[in-house]
Amino acid sequence: MIEAALYNQCVRCGLCLPTCPTYIETLTETSGPRGRISLIKAVAEGELDVLSPGFVHQMSECLDCRACAAVCPSGVQYGVLVEAARARIEQAQAPQRGFFSRLSRWFAIKALFGNLGLMRFAATLLRFYQRSGLQRLVRAVGILRLLHLDETEAFAPRISSRYFVPRGQTFKAADARFKVMLHAGCVMHVAFAEVNEATVRVLRLNGCTVVVPAAQGCCGAIAVHAGEPAFAEELAKRNIAAFEQSGADYYIINAAGCGSALKEYGELLSGDPRWSDRAEAFSSRVRDVLEFLDQIGIDSRLGAVEETVTYQEPCHLAHAQRIAAAPRRLLAKIPGLRLREMNESSVCCGSAGIYNLTEPEMSRRLRDRKVANVMETGASVVATANPGCAMQVAAGLKHAGGVAKVRHVVELLDDAYTNYSEGMSRSRSSSAASIEG
Repeated sequence: MIEAALYNQCVRCGLCLPTCPTYIETLTETSGPRGRISLIKAVAEGELDVLSPGFVHQMSECLDCRACAAVCPSGVQYGVLVEAARARIEQAQAPQRGFFSRLSRWFAIKALFGNLGLMRFAATLLRFYQRSGLQRLVRAVGILRLLHLDETEAFAPRISSRYFVPRGQTFKAADARFKVMLHAGCVMHVAFAEVNEATVRVLRLNGCTVVVPAAQGCCGAIAVHAGEPAFAEELAKRNIAAFEQSGADYYIINAAGCGSALKEYGELLSGDPRWSDRAEAFSSRVRDVLEFLDQIGIDSRLGAVEETVTYQEPCHLAHAQRIAAAPRRLLAKIPGLRLREMNESSVCCGSAGIYNLTEPEMSRRLRDRKVANVMETGASVVATANPGCAMQVAAGLKHAGGVAKVRHVVELLDDAYTNYSEGMSRSRSSSAASIEG
């Protein structure tokens, strides 16, 4: 049940409209936040059926990027509204699905994201497809086009050559100031293992002993966005328990969408008296890695990274977590790096979890808009802080013939520390050779 106080908080001022990606693209009232809130109100008050095609479409078309909530003068909790509406739609649609439809949804949401071992198995199959030559053959023959799966297949992430599997590892730091738990993630640990490895190195260099408990799992963001809050609660409890048992001071995350979900566990479990206090305490200890490094102050021994970089703001970092300055401050500390701001940096790229699969046409429009802004900067590197953004922008650049590389901000910091270390080694070798000569 959606409480009337939530949707009646909207005063229809319209200040949200210029920030909404789908409204910017369509200039249609129902494709903006206040239009969608009006639809939610109509359903809640019985004036519109929950399975009305227009309502279902608008709840699906919304990216849940939270840009509207960040500028709302009335403090409307838009994310709570749209996620509750999606849950109502799912409850109404579930009994109408056939067996194979239910099975595919269960596998895609609950099986894969509920079991990291199964996700690794699926990733291994995908990696074989990508690297064995099978992918080139399938694309050349045109099977994907015939099945209308060519664009869907293009969205699949490039699987890492090795995985970052949480096994209870401890990476000790000399003169450690903090003990932190790293969230290995779902897609992150199989498709962005190098980002997790870079995160560990950067944290250790900045006085953090890093633990990676085996008991952790998916953050639950995909489940929440898909209208499956009960499953998201199960996943949340698993992560809370893993953190409590780890003895860590902070729970560190390097994926903005996951970080937003983790910070909202207090709200997610507010109705469970056994977990609500634990969830609030947990969320108060969650930090995005860039937020954390900016707060504690990073080691200044950074080497030059001679790149022109533009920063793509992940929605759930900039809008949901309200972290925009920290990534830029960290990038500004890297010698040689030239930061060039893009137009509409905080407008969603169209990834939004599995949005590029559920709403491919709008996702493509937003992707192309983002890539045009990236290419206009002339940057050689696009820095971001979320795997979905990285995959979406990389796919868009490839489609548009762009040459910029997409990197996580923490990878650029890792490069800088490596360059400093290698520079010092060369300097010592040169000095030794000079003395011997």
